[in-house]
Amino acid sequence: MFTNIIFWTIVLAIWVALAFWPARVAGRKGHSFGWYFVFSLVFFPLALLTAYLVEDRSAVAAVRPTHATV
Repeated sequence: MFTNIIFWTIVLAIWVALAFWPARVAGRKGHSFGWYFVFSLVFFPLALLTAYLVEDRSAVAAVRPTHATV
């Protein structure tokens, strides 16, 4: 019984740790880290694929001119 609890605790820890991967990729691209984390908890393979294929919003934001006066 005790080994069963340890096994499922390890499986849960690995599952949650893997969910950070697509969330971090999407977060670096300027998308919501939280939503991708939840998405990857439910549909990990699809979330990982989507995170790598979505547009990089951070590059677009860096190119836009600001309205600050010099």
